[in-house]
Amino acid sequence: MIEKQRITSFKDLEVYQNSYNAMLMVMKEIIPKLPNSERYDLKDQLSRACKAIPRLIAEGYAKRHQKSGFQKYIDDAMAECNEMVVSLSQCKDIYPTYINIARCEELIDIYDKSGRQLYKLGNAWITFKQRAT
Repeated sequence: MIEKQRITSFKDLEVYQNSYNAMLMVMKEIIPKLPNSERYDLKDQLSRACKAIPRLIAEGYAKRHQKSGFQKYIDDAMAECNEMVVSLSQCKDIYPTYINIARCEELIDIYDKSGRQLYKLGNAWITFKQRAT
């Protein structure tokens, strides 16, 4: 049986840890390799979306006592994960000679998994809050 770790901070959430680490990879390994012609488009979009996900998780966690407040942040983080999947797919397909394709695919998998984790977290939290009341 897997022992469940107690959640005392947003930093304890696996989805936060994974999305934060993925953000570091995107910022250090993907964005700098893209051509300057993408400065105001793909680079900017990747930068904004990858940074937003861990921020939204942290903000949502702070509002976890408010059902709609928490869910809004979780939904927004899921949307940003989906945006990252599309943007990274574009990087891979448009600029295969500029970036590491394997790293891009790894990041796509991380963001896809993170979106599913966020969906499950939102549903689990609703169930947990209903049991607690």
